[in-house]
Amino acid sequence: MPELETFKTNPVLFKEKAELLKVLAHPVRLCIVRGLLSNEECNVSHIQNCLEVPQSTISQHLAKLRSARIIEGRRSGLEVFYRVINDDARKIVQLLFNG
Repeated sequence: MPELETFKTNPVLFKEKAELLKVLAHPVRLCIVRGLLSNEECNVSHIQNCLEVPQSTISQHLAKLRSARIIEGRRSGLEVFYRVINDDARKIVQLLFNG
């Protein structure tokens, strides 16, 4: 089985993929990533209005997504606009919601 051989030769790869899945496994983070894919980029206020979740909660989830290198922020004046930069995350979310 090639998968087991790959795991034996490169367990770090499997750990990285599992960590990506863990970060995406929260409903709010999954919704944020899906929304960013639909809109290309959004600021915190827009995300908060769409989800109706407190700004502090959104910020915590954005921090986890940034830390996992799923999203990145672009500062424009006082606002930060976020976008998805991780191709694996993009493919996973598209597969989940687009079949």
